[in-house]
Amino acid sequence: MKVGFGLISLGLALFLGGSATFSPSVSAQNSAEESVKRKVRTRVSPEYPPLAKQMHISGKVKIETTISAEGRVTNTRVIGGSPLLASAALKALNEYRFEPGPKETTEIIEFEFNDPN
Repeated sequence: MKVGFGLISLGLALFLGGSATFSPSVSAQNSAEESVKRKVRTRVSPEYPPLAKQMHISGKVKIETTISAEGRVTNTRVIGGSPLLASAALKALNEYRFEPGPKETTEIIEFEFNDPN
């Protein structure tokens, strides 16, 4: 019992300690960067995965995306959504092309999958 309580206390201390180091200036910088959205030149629709169709899984997939100055997707990280849908969204997003920009940017791209049945 004491070990479990100690682990919970340690986890809580690490959580609270980590959140206390988050500075407001970083948050403001991120929101300023996110306000400049790059226009999509080439948009590819994801294919609805057959297993997700069979299981009637629908929903949104959110992906943090790094876009090069030339407009290509260089890095992705799934930040929300069903793993069954995420692979299809990632595949489609890697084929997106964006308008060129002055520098690399990071954006959140969201895909919505609606059960066709």
